[in-house]
Amino acid sequence: MCNEKHLNNIRGISLKDGNLHAIDHEHWTRRSFLKTIGMAGGGAMALGGMNVSALAANASLPLLLNGGVDDRILIILRLAGGNDGLNTVIPLHDFGTYKANRGNLAIDEGEYFSLDAANGLPNQMQALQEMWNDGKMKIIHTVGYENHNLSHFRGGDIIDTGNVNYDFSENKTGWLGGFILDQDPDFLDNLPETPLAIKINSGSVKTFYNPEQYDLAVNFNTLAQIESIVNTGSLYDQDNLPDNCYYGEQIGYLRNVLNVTFNYAENISEAYQDSQNSVTYSNNDNNLGNSFALLARLIKGNLGAKMYMLTLGGFDTHENQKTNHLNLLRDLSLAVSQFYEDLSSTNHDQDVLTMTVSEFGRRVNANGSQGTDHGTAAPMFMFGPGLNENGFLGDLPDLQDLDFNGNLKHSVDFRSVYASVLENWMCLDPSGVDEILGESYERLDLGFDCSTVNTFDVPIEQKVSHRARPDGRGGMVIEYSFDRPGNAKVDIYTMMGQHVAQLADGYHTQGNHQKTFVHGQIGLVPFPMIYKIQSGRRSYSGKFVMGTQ
Repeated sequence: MCNEKHLNNIRGISLKDGNLHAIDHEHWTRRSFLKTIGMAGGGAMALGGMNVSALAANASLPLLLNGGVDDRILIILRLAGGNDGLNTVIPLHDFGTYKANRGNLAIDEGEYFSLDAANGLPNQMQALQEMWNDGKMKIIHTVGYENHNLSHFRGGDIIDTGNVNYDFSENKTGWLGGFILDQDPDFLDNLPETPLAIKINSGSVKTFYNPEQYDLAVNFNTLAQIESIVNTGSLYDQDNLPDNCYYGEQIGYLRNVLNVTFNYAENISEAYQDSQNSVTYSNNDNNLGNSFALLARLIKGNLGAKMYMLTLGGFDTHENQKTNHLNLLRDLSLAVSQFYEDLSSTNHDQDVLTMTVSEFGRRVNANGSQGTDHGTAAPMFMFGPGLNENGFLGDLPDLQDLDFNGNLKHSVDFRSVYASVLENWMCLDPSGVDEILGESYERLDLGFDCSTVNTFDVPIEQKVSHRARPDGRGGMVIEYSFDRPGNAKVDIYTMMGQHVAQLADGYHTQGNHQKTFVHGQIGLVPFPMIYKIQSGRRSYSGKFVMGTQ
């Protein structure tokens, strides 16, 4: 694993930091070349001079999300850059202090509408008024964590993974990547028939990463890109990466993104073609409306994905904030309200929860450039009929009790929000939630739980450990162990998905087993193959290379 150089103590939180601020932005945007736009035709960069191989995903696949999630969908809406919470949810409970700190930057009387006596929203968010009135919206105040990291680069990693000790921890798995692996530890080796997670216009955000930093989500920016991958895409070799630390890692990442996307491109295209939007989405410079319109058609087309991510950028408002920020909030409000109106035409809205995330909030006081610098706690929004009523959670921001840097103190740990969503919306077992997040966090009452989800009996799944090793005589030994007796199959495939041999098919006792595979072409040239162990509803697989001892 390569050693990375991080900005641990240098945050570059304001324009006054000069070069340090630019450096943080360079780190923050360095991953932009990994965005999947145009990659279907970018074979030279993706391949790095290596060969292409194809792996058919046509075998029986594990039943994912069998814990009672049913048709529920989670959407993450990233407000990239650090959203200013005080100019989003206006602190009417201490409006004088707010005005004193913000001056001309403040949202003034007549420029907002009230949700209650303590909270208002800018007039540009008026499109959300109906959702609030209909009980389809909640706001969580002052979400954050201790010793908040104010770097875009590292702050984003922390929000994506739920790991505030990201720099010093070996666990860099995304919080929803952890959810995927909890449901199916062999996800990458045995891709399910439908995609589990999709990112639209969200680049290489780590929310769906596995421990090896591979993205478990399908990545694309436009439907045209997906259609291009259907027609011209290929699967790329993950083993023979360039022997160059940083470059090799990035090439591996690119190939992984392409492979996962390729497997599902046709399904995504078909779901889109099988549905229609029932509303006209407002155009905006950030294309958020277009992204939500695309997302609505995938959901209405019954694609089957359980998690989506969209990104709205531009929230790093150090300068000229008032106009730019209000335009972003208008775009967000219109897109979300039109999206739920669209889904309601087919009753899909009942099963869709949308939550906003941002790497940090902004400072209480305005800077000298008619903007705000990097801050700490900020509100999170929740949208969807599943919330059952409107309301607020967490403590109102206290503008008169700030930390030693002059920033807001948080009242809700962001991991409490994640834990509540995982347990009560995604219906994951509480112990599984705690394992993903590293410890137990308080659950919030967001208005939903799993008691109304249609559940069904799930058979006890076999736990299997397995590996392949040479036998020293030209063959390959497939070793595997079961924690309980049951029927199982062991098969061998080529990397092209062709079935070569069946080594076992029948009842297995609890404990250790092994089967030996010998190929007739052994000794000619080394070539990769795959073994697959099928037990009940789950399958387990691994790679090995014949012709080497």
